[in-house]
Amino acid sequence: MAVDLGRMCDDLALESAAWFALLDACADADWARPTPAPGWSVADQVSHLAHFDDMTVLGALDRAAFEHEREHQPVDGDRITERVAKANRGRAPADLLAWSHRARAALDATFRALDPSTRVPWFGPDLSAAAALTARIMETWAHGHDVADALGASWPVTPALRHVAHIGARSIPNAFRAHGRPVPEVPVRVELTGPDGDVWVWGPDDAIDVVTGPALDLCLLVTQRTHLADTALVARGPVAGEWLTIAQAFAGPPGAGRPPRT
Repeated sequence: MAVDLGRMCDDLALESAAWFALLDACADADWARPTPAPGWSVADQVSHLAHFDDMTVLGALDRAAFEHEREHQPVDGDRITERVAKANRGRAPADLLAWSHRARAALDATFRALDPSTRVPWFGPDLSAAAALTARIMETWAHGHDVADALGASWPVTPALRHVAHIGARSIPNAFRAHGRPVPEVPVRVELTGPDGDVWVWGPDDAIDVVTGPALDLCLLVTQRTHLADTALVARGPVAGEWLTIAQAFAGPPGAGRPPRT
């Protein structure tokens, strides 16, 4: 089936609208509010999203320039995410907001014009254009939840949730690799109930290992915005059960996750 990047951009635009609805209404003092991510303020969340939007656009348009940036990252013991946050602390809220608007507009324009067959370099294996765009949807959704929590607001449910669920259901090998564990050969079937009651399915019908539950809960878990104990997810089979304890949809080393609320 052909990938419709335009439709995916439309779904990203819904998440972007929710993002800017929060930020455009922020007073300057709100940018310093702590978010659920330890040590990160609202401003840190914004600089993170804008920086990696820019890097995604750079990779899509100029592979050599992206690879130069990637290969010349400082080696100082910090993860790149922390380096980006530190480098942009002290920037004025108006500057960060303008940057976020510019970066997101460039991302939208780039991917609407992109050939779906384009391979986009990243901080790991290359991504398809669709996978790169799905990652930006996931990042917007995850960091949007953090900012909404910091501001005492809510994050809306849009059709983009299915993209987050998709990257989550497909991230099983990544989660095991990130934790230094062998990737299981046993398939896992994921059956999620969407916001409208429809069922979203990934994996073979005859899989012994199965995960079921609300799509929202899996999305929160794989983006490490909630603890497994605070979800209604159910695992059947040892591989499915192990995956839920280490689930992460993002690349890189294991995330710290969030402590249980209960």
